[in-house]
Amino acid sequence: MSNEEQRAPGEDPNGEVPAEGSEANVSGPVPQEGPVAGESRGDAGRAAESGEGSEGREGSEGPDADLTVDDILGSEQSAEAAEADTARAAGEENPYLEDLRRLTAEYANYRKRTEANAALEKQRAVASAVTPLLSVLDDLDRAEQHGDLTEGSAFATIAQKLRGTVERLGVESFGEKGEPFDPQLHEAIAQVPVPGTEEHTVLDVIERGYRIGDVELRPAKVAVAVGADG
Repeated sequence: MSNEEQRAPGEDPNGEVPAEGSEANVSGPVPQEGPVAGESRGDAGRAAESGEGSEGREGSEGPDADLTVDDILGSEQSAEAAEADTARAAGEENPYLEDLRRLTAEYANYRKRTEANAALEKQRAVASAVTPLLSVLDDLDRAEQHGDLTEGSAFATIAQKLRGTVERLGVESFGEKGEPFDPQLHEAIAQVPVPGTEEHTVLDVIERGYRIGDVELRPAKVAVAVGADG
């Protein structure tokens, strides 16, 4: 047998056997490192981005993600109830707190009464100053009924100014023909029987009534229409 026939497979013609792991000892193709064939770098980048996005979404989900509006409102109501309980407990522990509330309410009532009394005193002061002018207003009413207050005349201008002045002071007149008779507002000077009258009404106004706010200067003096048989 020749030397070539006795050579082992893979043996160097010089008789040296290749070392293990060398390229000559590999029987198949060597795998390549890097991206798999047919896969572009863009696909790999998109895969990486999708992985980061999924991790971000998972991280954004926390223990409060499943809370509903009812849960939030319930927690707020519980907090308010706790505050109310705390306030009640503080009031029970501090006996002076109730006294403070009572004094505050009494002071508020006192202030209201004081302001009302001050306004009433002001109305009475104005009433005492205006009362002497009521007779002048009566004369103006009579002159107007007789036609002496011709529009555009000097007398009519003076009457208009005087009436406007007392109105600005808060003076109001009352008492009109045809209105129901009210003994709290009207003073009956005369009663005139009128057939068909079912209710006492003001037939004529002798003198107007005047008031300032709640202060009555004088009642209206009127003639009252009554039933023919009453």
